[in-house]
Amino acid sequence: MLNSILLQSQGSGWANIIMIVVLIAIFYFFMIRPQQKKQNDIKKFREGLKTGDQIVTAGGIYGKIRSINANTFTVEIAKEVRITIDKGSVYPSANQDDKGSVYPSANQDDKDAESNK
Repeated sequence: MLNSILLQSQGSGWANIIMIVVLIAIFYFFMIRPQQKKQNDIKKFREGLKTGDQIVTAGGIYGKIRSINANTFTVEIAKEVRITIDKGSVYPSANQDDKGSVYPSANQDDKDAESNK
């Protein structure tokens, strides 16, 4: 009797180990892997930036890259107004169009100005 109880408990031990392995696999494929892919996409985006590209910083500042250093960008945010920002504070924008522009469209600004009159 004791022997059959021990054999049954050993079988459920393997089932518990298999369940833990399955849970780890689920976490990997649904949480860890997509996050790594997103980080790689952001890294490629930052490496692909060049002088003259329009960007938006993590703080919401729109500007155009004027120079690129090892860890920083010099960004022109208005005529003759330049700031230096860390490369890590530039992210791909959801507002980017096919040309890479992140600025709001000039036509939208005109419409907004007319509606405020």
